[in-house]
Amino acid sequence: MRALLKKVFGDDNSRQLKKMQRVVDQIESLEPQYEKYSDEDLRAKTEEFKERYQKGEDLDDILPDAYAVVREGAKRVLGLRPYPVQLSGAVALHEGNIAEMKTGEGKTLASALPAYLNAITGKGVHIITVNDYLATRDSSEMGQLHEFLGLTVGLNLNGMSKEEKKEAYLADITYGTNNEFGFDYLRDNMVLYKEQMVQRPLHFAIIDEVDSILIDEARTPLIISGSAQKSANLYHQADQYVRTLTQEEDYTYDEKTKGVQLTEQGINKAERFFNIENLYDLPNVSITHHINQALKAHTSMLRDQDYVVQEEEVVIVDQFTGRLMKGRSYSDGLHQAIEAKEGLQIRNESQTLATITFQNYFRMYDKISGMTGTAKTEEEEFRNIYNMNVVVIPTNKPIARDDKADMIYKSTDAKFLAVVEDIKERYDKGQPVLVGTVAVETSELISNYLKKAKIPHNVLNAKNHFREAEIIENAGQKGAITIATNMAGRGTDIKLGDGVRELGGLAVMGTERHESRRIDNQLRGRSGRQGDPGVSQFYLAMEDELMRRFGSDNMRSMMDRLGMDDSQPIESKMVSRAVESAQKRVEGNNFDARKTLLAYDDVLRQQREVIYKQRFDVLTSDNLREIIEEMMKSTVERQVGLHTQDEMDENWELDALVTYLNANILEEGDVSAADLNGKDPEEMIELIMEKVKERYDKKEEELTPEQMREFEKVILLRTVDTKWMDHIDQMDQLRQGIHLRAYGQNDPLREYQFEGFAMFEKMIAAIEEEVSKYVMKAQIRENLQRQEVAKGAQAVSGGQDEQQQKEKKRKPVVKTDHVKRNDPCPCGSGKKYKNCHGQ
Repeated sequence: MRALLKKVFGDDNSRQLKKMQRVVDQIESLEPQYEKYSDEDLRAKTEEFKERYQKGEDLDDILPDAYAVVREGAKRVLGLRPYPVQLSGAVALHEGNIAEMKTGEGKTLASALPAYLNAITGKGVHIITVNDYLATRDSSEMGQLHEFLGLTVGLNLNGMSKEEKKEAYLADITYGTNNEFGFDYLRDNMVLYKEQMVQRPLHFAIIDEVDSILIDEARTPLIISGSAQKSANLYHQADQYVRTLTQEEDYTYDEKTKGVQLTEQGINKAERFFNIENLYDLPNVSITHHINQALKAHTSMLRDQDYVVQEEEVVIVDQFTGRLMKGRSYSDGLHQAIEAKEGLQIRNESQTLATITFQNYFRMYDKISGMTGTAKTEEEEFRNIYNMNVVVIPTNKPIARDDKADMIYKSTDAKFLAVVEDIKERYDKGQPVLVGTVAVETSELISNYLKKAKIPHNVLNAKNHFREAEIIENAGQKGAITIATNMAGRGTDIKLGDGVRELGGLAVMGTERHESRRIDNQLRGRSGRQGDPGVSQFYLAMEDELMRRFGSDNMRSMMDRLGMDDSQPIESKMVSRAVESAQKRVEGNNFDARKTLLAYDDVLRQQREVIYKQRFDVLTSDNLREIIEEMMKSTVERQVGLHTQDEMDENWELDALVTYLNANILEEGDVSAADLNGKDPEEMIELIMEKVKERYDKKEEELTPEQMREFEKVILLRTVDTKWMDHIDQMDQLRQGIHLRAYGQNDPLREYQFEGFAMFEKMIAAIEEEVSKYVMKAQIRENLQRQEVAKGAQAVSGGQDEQQQKEKKRKPVVKTDHVKRNDPCPCGSGKKYKNCHGQ
């Protein structure tokens, strides 16, 4: 029935090709017109297209003229005239689809047309390749064409300076690898000044070898890690200090919120213990953080209730189920503080500073498209995850390659001997051979066989680099024998040497089937480019992994019944079909795994977008006071809510609320419990916020506006980066252990989404609270500088900073009558007046 419908209505692909053919015919009809143009006239069309776009014309309307101009430019600059099938591929790419074009069909030239058309928007086009060699080659070759037409071309390589990268990204068309573009995005969201960002908003990407990047590498996240290790020494010191404190005198503990606050006396003790002048000075953020976590570890975290110690490790107890949560850890250094409390070895904190998967990076572009020789088998995945259709573009000339049926042997040894025999025969007559292997070990094994047979050959099994591409390009020369892992040399074209066509073209041999049909097709497609002759043959053994996994036992017993020995192969289309159905099953399993991974990663993606947007707002804003006041208001609302939960207002914990406010946001005397008594929570929030704004105004008066604005940025950036880095680690640990929830009849993904959201909310609250505290309490230095968290998180060795060990030069003491007790001492020590010259 399906075949009948296909006959009557045509399949989806042929309908798309017919639709595109109408556009191709239009482009073809413009050739005589543009052939008459001078080079200058042709170049002037670029500015004309830009104007048409600026005036509101759609790119689709400009497309026929733009493509005709690029074709004419290619003829003059490169000596190449795009075939009609390349124009079809170029139309598919502009529409945000995948053009499946066989090897040797000129994908690189086809990509130049949509790159040009989309570059006239002025928003930048990224052409993504799998390695630096291809990026350099394509930017150099196609760059000549784009520059001839008046566009700028950039190349983005690993190791470039920020300035070089910025320039590359400002170009109309930028070439580079998927890794480099992804890492630049992550690095841009870690910078301290907006001027350090290199990327513009992500507009349009054309991805070469799209199946390799969006499917094979989809599960590999990009990770930037840094030296954010915190010294175990500081945890031990904070632990020793906390053991010297007594409740009420040195700190207060709020049972309801589990919040711990140092009193004035506790702060003085800390400054003496760590030999620092002011605990709330910005360079001492790390010490303050460690003290707070040590306090929590000793007062609110109870052994055998909140956690247990097993095999020298702190293991969290789930508060709801009572189960041990192995592999999970408390965030923000609390876990390490408990380890110090229990005298255990302190494990390193997270070092992941930023992470993203290719799936989520490329989905941020306004539009993406891709090219490859093999994508149809994964069409469902491209459509579901990336909203891209696969359009199979016909070859310019019919394929003349002879794809032989698989040869199946009983043993691996017999298979390899047959491969070597076949290579030897072809080598003797001068026919080039490309041998594809699934594993590195296999390529070395065959190489050893060939060495014994004294057959010269090249082996490629390392990562792609310049030498590799060169060997693959020469693999079509007479007598060339090349052994390569199946992925090697992607994106390079094997051209046949003199006299090779007469010998039957390039012979491709596969030494086993890959679990993905795409990779096998990719290997086959190395031969038979542009109507060249060629041959492909796969050699299999019953002991191959794919055969073992999918019922080779029946076939083996059949071979035994037929009395076949090891050296006799079965050559059967039926067996090939059985192998293909096994591959389909594996592909289905892999697709499910990637879909699941994406569903989990989407949770972190949403969170990352919130944090990165907030960070960008901080970098680009001139005045953060409004944002910070909102954070303070949220913090005040939370605290008021926590301390006024009881329905009976006489049970409200107003003293504890005032203690919190004094320790974190206000100064003693700003608000008392008596001031709050008799008010409802809304009125309390209003009164507290009035006092907060007054205190903020006083802080502003002490500084120039520039200093205050920079001070706000320093605190916000440091806090957001520190908390986010820790949160990434927490989410990773949650992800690793979440599958165990399935045993309790819970859906692990839903649990991950629910807990991940709760953790994120908690992190936002922690950011708001810490920002509020440091903006209101920290002393401000004139030489205030933004610091990277990776460096800023380094612990102060021995509790003393090198700078603090040197005697600070103090300003002359200025006698004054109007300095208040809690104001900074005029001598410049950084201490409060009451603890310095006011004593």
